[in-house]
Parts: sequence; C-alpha cells; structure tokens
Amino acid sequence: MLAKVKSFGLTGLIGYEVDVEVDVHSGLPGIEMVGLPDTAIRESRERVRSAIKNSAYKFAPNKITINLAPADIKKEGPLYDLPIALAVLAATQQLDVVKLQGTVFVGELSLDGTIRRVRGILPIILSAKKAGYKRIVIPYENRNETVYVGGVEVFAFKSLSETVRHLSGEAVAEPVPKADPKTLTAQAEYAEDMKYVKGQYAAKRALEIAAAGGHNILMLGPPGGGKTMLAKCLPSILPEMTLDEALETTKIHSVAGCLGTDDCLITHRPFRSPHHTASRIALAGGGPSARPGEISIAHNGVLFMDELPEYPRVVLEILRQPLEDRQITVSRAQRTVSYPANFMFVASMNPCPCGNYGSSRGECTCTPAMIEKYHSKISGPLLDRIDLQIEVENVTYDELTCSEEAEDSASVKERVDFARKIQTERYKGTQVYCNAGMNSRMLNEYCALDSDAQSLLKDAFSRLDLSARAYTRVLKVARTIADLAGEKNISAEHIAEAVQYRSLDRGYWK
Repeated sequence: MLAKVKSFGLTGLIGYEVDVEVDVHSGLPGIEMVGLPDTAIRESRERVRSAIKNSAYKFAPNKITINLAPADIKKEGPLYDLPIALAVLAATQQLDVVKLQGTVFVGELSLDGTIRRVRGILPIILSAKKAGYKRIVIPYENRNETVYVGGVEVFAFKSLSETVRHLSGEAVAEPVPKADPKTLTAQAEYAEDMKYVKGQYAAKRALEIAAAGGHNILMLGPPGGGKTMLAKCLPSILPEMTLDEALETTKIHSVAGCLGTDDCLITHRPFRSPHHTASRIALAGGGPSARPGEISIAHNGVLFMDELPEYPRVVLEILRQPLEDRQITVSRAQRTVSYPANFMFVASMNPCPCGNYGSSRGECTCTPAMIEKYHSKISGPLLDRIDLQIEVENVTYDELTCSEEAEDSASVKERVDFARKIQTERYKGTQVYCNAGMNSRMLNEYCALDSDAQSLLKDAFSRLDLSARAYTRVLKVARTIADLAGEKNISAEHIAEAVQYRSLDRGYWK
C-alpha cells in the first residue's frame, strides 16, 4: 500500500515542500530510500524502525520503498524521521492515511520514539504558512519558536505514540497557544550601561551617532581605555526590535542552532564577538549545508571584532561585500544560499603592536616599519566602509574615581530613538531604515549642502585625499548628526563634526 505525507525542507531561510512517499509491498524485507537523501536521512531507516517498535506498533517485514520528492533536490538533516514513520504506519494500515492529509510533519525520532528538537522550525512554519498549509506538527521542544506566528495551527508532541493518538482521535491535543506581539515592546535588560563608562565623552558621542544612523565604527586607542566596554554598551542604546526584525533574526538563529529550548523570539539585538582565530567559514557561513555564520547571526544587531589587526587579512576581506550589500551569499558545490547581513560593524584596535603609540602612560617600543606593517593588515577598501574612526584615549585617575554618575543608556537611547523616528518617516515605503543604508539617489535628495558646507567638505576631500566611498560616508554621518539635532538641512557644523570622525584619513599614525 502507498501512503503520502507532507513535510518541508530548507534552503537557507526558504522552506520548500517535500512529499514523503512510502510504498509497502511483498518481497525480501528491507528498506530502500531514494530522492537524494544525505547520510543523516539514510540513517533514519534504523531510527524509524526502532521508534515504531518501541512505540508498541508493528513494523512489517516487507519490502519498503521511501521516496523524498522532488528527487532533484538534495535533502539534508533528520527533519523527515517523523513523517517517514507516520507514512509507514499509514502504509501498513495502522493509521488512517486521511488523517495525514493537509498537515505538515517535521521532527527527528529517537530510538524509543521520542521526538527530538530540530533546527530551522521557524522558517519552515513561515514557509508552510505562505504555501497555504494551516496545520503543522513539530517537536515539543520547538514549540516556543512558533508562538508569534499567526494564521496557522501548530501542534507540538513529545513522542511518536502521542502524535498517533492525536491523529487517530484517541487523545486530541490543543494547538500551541499564541503570544501577544505587544509583549515584544518590553525593554530588554543589558549587562552594560553607558553610565558605568568613565570619561570618554568624545567616544560616547561617536557611539550615539553610530547608533542613531546605523553606522559602522572603529575605535583606536591604547589597551585599557575602555574600547571593549563601549562596544558592549552599544546594544543598550539601539532602538527596540520590531516584530518583523525579531522574526527575521530568529529565523537565522533557528537555522544556525543558536536558540535555546525556552527561547520564543530573539527580542534583543544580537551582539556577536567572534574570536580572532575564527575561520572564514565561521564568519561567512558554509559547510555542506551552507549554514549561516557570524555575519548573518549578527543580523539586525552588532558584530564586534576586538583587536581587528589580529584577524587574518583573508578573513577580514570577507566583510567587504556584506558591509556594502547588507547580505552575504554562501556558495558551495551543491547549493548557493543568500542570508541577510544587515548589522552594525564595530571594531577596536591598538595604535601599534605594543599598544603605546601616542599614549601618555607608556613609551612605544615599535619601529615605524612595525607600525606600518600593523596598519597594513587592514585594507583601505575595508576602512572606507567604516563610517566613524575615533580615538579612545586613556582614562585619568580623576575620571575613574569621580563619584558623579554619567548619563545612562536610557537617556542616550531617547535621542537615538528620536533620530531613528525621523529616518523611519523619511524612508517610508523603501527597504532603507536608517541613514547608513542610503543609496545614491537618497544621498542627492536628503544630503544637499549649502555653500558653506560644500566649501568645507571640498577642502576636507582635498586635504585628506578621501575616496568617493569615504565622501559618501561623511555625508551619511553628517545627515545623522543633523537628525540628532532635529535639523532638516545639513550645515557646515555637521560636516565639520563628521570629518573629525575620520581619524585614519586625518593621518593618525603620522
């Protein structure tokens, strides 16, 4: 007898329908699996056999053929254990095949029949909903990923036997309850706050501008100046995530396997800080299934790279394309997948290998050649893509012991939210959400300069030998500075401050 069950596979963040077809007929006992399954799926033969037997159902000693259609797409992972088991039970008349129609099934089986958690449930649910399916059965441990997805009934079960009892009507279960999206507006709590940063007024101002416009930022200064702490404070002043941003971010984390059992949605902006020994694949994504890397996991959040010159140059150059296009394409022999990568890039570095160049605390022991070699580890095209390059000086003893509390993150965030509200209204109806994402047409429309501002920028362009990309970065930062001040037009004052945030162009090492 033949039985068919609907399931879904994943290519990147996009789900596609998979028909699990099982035919049980007379012949030598055995299981034949076709439809381009990978090793994990081929091994499901033994998992399904044991799960059915240990769930008190019969596994017929017949010839069983399992087909995963469409046959021209490589199927990966243990997603299909549950639909295969249910199709076998239906094909052997232990379950009414009519009960399986119109429902999508996804899940991995243990040998005892327990349904185990799998990756990528949220994008599968959203893709199935888009395809018109109204009922989906998933592992119990994945239930929290689905609570904010409306328009579809999701049933979460712990075991194969529990699933069969529900489908046969013996013990009907209730769908996973939905949560109110309004709960996402609750203020997230962060470990670091701007009020704990002593001194560093110029750096905190630059960080506020970066948050207000979604700009990339590089902090240069001696060790112990507070660069890392400043970077960790950044999420606390960024705007709250919208439901669409939370869903998109959670989809990536779900596919990457970064979600915990109790996680519903990623409601706070990601902060990723890969070690300088991270490989190209770890950063960009890849592997046999082309999974997302740190660049994509930081989507809608912050990617922080401490001690930037310590990363291999070949790894750093990977950042160039996603910083420009806000997405990254992972190409492998079997597939090509594009992931969103709209993150704020934050980096820090010492001024020289010993860290004391220009410091008032210690004497630099590096030769000019050593400093030049250290600087050359970061390419010019990558530096061009960083909007703000700021100097972080050492903190004095009086600043450290000052009892007066600095401005907290909540107060800074109010100004950031004010500027972002202006930008949201300005770019309404487009795919741009902040000044950092402006295209050439928007630059001409929203960054028009008066004669004084043009004269100042022309002088800076000539003196600092700015590239065309650096020129547009200055304009975008100036637009954000004007937004923070509530000004409609960019003035010479805004251009002057924006130019000050190009430390490397102004000859930091000279």
